[in-house]
Amino acid sequence: MEAPPLPEQAGRTFPRLVELMQRLLAPDGCPWDREQSFATLRRYVLEEACEVIDAIDGGDRKELCAELGDLLLQVVFQAELARAEGAFGPDDVVAAICEKLVRRHPHVFADESAENADEVLRNWERIKAAERARQGKDRGVLGGVPRSLPALTRAQRVGEKVARVGFDWPDARGSRAKVEEELGELDRAFESGDPAAIEEELGDVLFALGNLARHAGVDAEGALRRTIDKFTRRFEHVERRVIERHGGWPAKASDDTLTLEELDGYWDEAKRGEQRT
Repeated sequence: MEAPPLPEQAGRTFPRLVELMQRLLAPDGCPWDREQSFATLRRYVLEEACEVIDAIDGGDRKELCAELGDLLLQVVFQAELARAEGAFGPDDVVAAICEKLVRRHPHVFADESAENADEVLRNWERIKAAERARQGKDRGVLGGVPRSLPALTRAQRVGEKVARVGFDWPDARGSRAKVEEELGELDRAFESGDPAAIEEELGDVLFALGNLARHAGVDAEGALRRTIDKFTRRFEHVERRVIERHGGWPAKASDDTLTLEELDGYWDEAKRGEQRT
């Protein structure tokens, strides 16, 4: 099946994906697909979402197109499972998000106004809270932040949510001061030697850093991921040098002739190599 040229695309191929999924789940369809449930598909939703993120970070649009398709498959797959239960179907999923987008963009589809992106977000939260209250689902400002999010992302989302109702510092200086305060409390916890206190205060530092990242306009999860990637690249250089000079890592402690100074030297080589490129 060929997609129409980009200027002509309007989502008309979506029914074909629904049709294929229905065929796979038919009595004479795919045995593996027919064995799946919401619970068994849960891990694939996460995996495919992460692969989309990797494709975005990699900057490969062809790869991103493929990964978005895999993620869309999970949406259609679960919608068809729900249809078999009599709960909802793929058309209900699309209709629900379309209705939500119209409701939450009154500055586009109604007579309200929004001067900037911050005002749009505040209106979004206000409308969302009103909807939940009408449905008897009012879980508060933070009720909509998924607990299964990566911790740094969740911390930043929590900060964003409370900021929209005014619970925030006016600028990054207050957030930076909070980091300093939490570091002081962490130092005192280390001095006490209390593992529980150290864990709690370390968590407070990480949360404060997430808030500081938000004030700086930095995605904390992305920043940490890129730092881990950088560390991995540099350590791979260290490991190559160890193999070149020593034939690999020592098999036992008595054979260990590597010094930290030597390993640091290889690390510095990796840093210098990055700076040249």
